[in-house]
Amino acid sequence: MEQKTIPYKIYLNESEMPEYWYNLRADMPKKPAPLLDPATHEPMTAEALRAVFCEELVAQELDSDTRLYPIPQEIRDFYRMYRPSPLVRAYCLEKKLKTPAKIFYKFEGNNTSGSHKLNSAVAQAYYAKKQGLKGVTTETGAGQWGTALSMACSYFGLDLKVYMVKVSYEQKPFRREVMRVYGASVTPSPSDTTEVGRKILTEHPGTGGSLGCAISEAVETAVKNPGYRYVLGSVLNQVLLHQSVIGLETKSALDKYGIKPDIIIGCAGGGSNLGGLIAPFMGEKLRGENDYRIIAVEPASCPSLTRGVYAYDFCDTGMVCPLAKMYTLGSDFIPAPNHAGGLRYHGMSPILSELYDEGLLEAVSVPQTKVFEAAEQFARVEGILPAPESSHAIRVAIDEAIRCRETGEAKTIVFGLTGTGYFDLVAYEKFHNGQMDDYIPTDAELNAYAARLPKYKKRSRRRRFLRGARPRVRDDALADASRNKHLRRIQRSADGRRTVSGRHEKPTGTLKNAPDLGAFLL
Repeated sequence: MEQKTIPYKIYLNESEMPEYWYNLRADMPKKPAPLLDPATHEPMTAEALRAVFCEELVAQELDSDTRLYPIPQEIRDFYRMYRPSPLVRAYCLEKKLKTPAKIFYKFEGNNTSGSHKLNSAVAQAYYAKKQGLKGVTTETGAGQWGTALSMACSYFGLDLKVYMVKVSYEQKPFRREVMRVYGASVTPSPSDTTEVGRKILTEHPGTGGSLGCAISEAVETAVKNPGYRYVLGSVLNQVLLHQSVIGLETKSALDKYGIKPDIIIGCAGGGSNLGGLIAPFMGEKLRGENDYRIIAVEPASCPSLTRGVYAYDFCDTGMVCPLAKMYTLGSDFIPAPNHAGGLRYHGMSPILSELYDEGLLEAVSVPQTKVFEAAEQFARVEGILPAPESSHAIRVAIDEAIRCRETGEAKTIVFGLTGTGYFDLVAYEKFHNGQMDDYIPTDAELNAYAARLPKYKKRSRRRRFLRGARPRVRDDALADASRNKHLRRIQRSADGRRTVSGRHEKPTGTLKNAPDLGAFLL
């Protein structure tokens, strides 16, 4: 059989663009644990979630069985503005590294928002408009999600209120301005405009914020304003469903040339990019059709997979959201102000957390100076200035290619280039001026956060969310007993990977002032 010449960029035709999103959960023998009502410990109902999220998105969030979701024509029409996106063969990088490895990257930065986030933003805005809502609220870290959602809301005629992590708001003023161009209002988080924001500022004066803080403020704003709902750019099942378009296109492009990847690499903050990229490949792995080595890359300053605990935790710092079972550093964990704002989240997608816990994917963490070294090396040979988030995947892709050079193996490596870094020049400036730090939290710091993970017991009398009361354990003896049940013992091997012993159980223990879902119904 004659071997096809692989072009520098593999483009699919518009007619080859996916017509369906792929729901990875349908092929998972062990489904991700459900979201829990923190007051009753029962799985969240659709009725309760509809007070916060759009109706169709709630249905997608709770559906673990439907394998393929038709992409509405209105969304496909929007996708055609920038999709299909190219799968690029990194010939120049291969030559520079003198590696026998074949390197490909899926480039998602070829749209005005500059990243993959638009894939889910347009879907969520479409469903909000279809429901007849006035507007939506959201959080954003690096600003890519906020930019994408502002574009989508402008397209569908929706109002948008964005809470942007304060450190990114200050580091990336032009991201903020792009959002305003598209009509969004942008507030640095934590702020004094919400009850939960004021509480966080009181407890952490001078904080640069986190995605968890911004989520809390966005949720509070949504539930207090009639005609608004909250939308999220990562973590949730519905987001990974929409982002599966990345992996579906990637696999179609590879299949065109008979290419099977050996290693698939993606950066991981909340999981939207990684979950979307790996979806069809992981599906084949789960069905026993093919095997792939899949690597999640996260910042060493916010290592939820590599050093976190697999347990139920709040999705936000203000503890106004339901509990999700995920790898977490603790909802009150405030990461160091590194420049990969989109990866500064305390937890990981429940889908990816379950897959990781079952040993179906690996995880590594990398310090940011090493990340920026790789970003600069990539920019100089491939001609694209990558976003700091994407550069985590570049770092590990380069490391794996060098390993192939040392072993002589001609492995095929695919990684996700999630977006561009043209609004991240302050970060590049600090890197060039030697002003960039590699802060890594200590075990003692992470253990202290993990010790404060929620441990709940069913209560007959329910309190309302958003009252600002922080859960407290009734007595120290009970706290110690519960803690011993929940904290996993993590051993990290010399190469940075970790093995896990112990098991996690359903959250237990008695808490005072436990919040419930009442505030969702304000």
